[in-house]
Amino acid sequence: MSENSEGVGARIARRGLMLVLSSPSGAGKSTLARNLMETDPGFQLSVSVTTRARRGSEIEGVHYRFVDERTFMRMREDDDLLEWAEVHGNYYATPRQPVETAMSEGQDMLFDIDWQGAKQMTEKMRTDVVSVFILPPSMAELRARLMRRAEDRAEVIEQRLKNAAIEIEHWREYDYVIVNDDLDRAFEAIRAIVRAERLRRNRRPGLFDFVNDLLAADWSRDPSS
Repeated sequence: MSENSEGVGARIARRGLMLVLSSPSGAGKSTLARNLMETDPGFQLSVSVTTRARRGSEIEGVHYRFVDERTFMRMREDDDLLEWAEVHGNYYATPRQPVETAMSEGQDMLFDIDWQGAKQMTEKMRTDVVSVFILPPSMAELRARLMRRAEDRAEVIEQRLKNAAIEIEHWREYDYVIVNDDLDRAFEAIRAIVRAERLRRNRRPGLFDFVNDLLAADWSRDPSS
């Protein structure tokens, strides 16, 4: 059961949060994000826009929103993107409007992005962003995990490890840092962060009406009479 479906306090209107997960490749970020999506209905995954051509197995609006480069550039110029990046000649970005709409309705958004995207997003939406960096327990373990995946050649793994060292340097820029030496413990730490952040006073505009109703009630009367 989701934390935001329990008790009187959970019915108080609140603004959604933007949970940003970042980590070097192999540290477990994608697994943690998938587990959160599967167990907490309060979250939805942000759908990025891209100029890349749609692959046969991909569904418009589910995997990505596919746009041409002119449309993408117009969105960027109009400040309609929370973060963007160019990867292998194609552009990828997080559109602002769907995120704003979801959060105004109390829906939480999950972002599986790198430190560069997290930095852009934090600069634009600081009070809404909750950023978490996932660290491996050691670089030796990170190498072992990348090798166990058996997805990349040895030279690709070495490049991923070099990139990991660069990414790890940015750990100070995040609100929370979790060492993923045990997947269950790391996941429970993320759930604890989410529970606490959902209770932040500045995310709960409904508290004003709730407290006003409390104070307006006839509390001097004995409820047993």
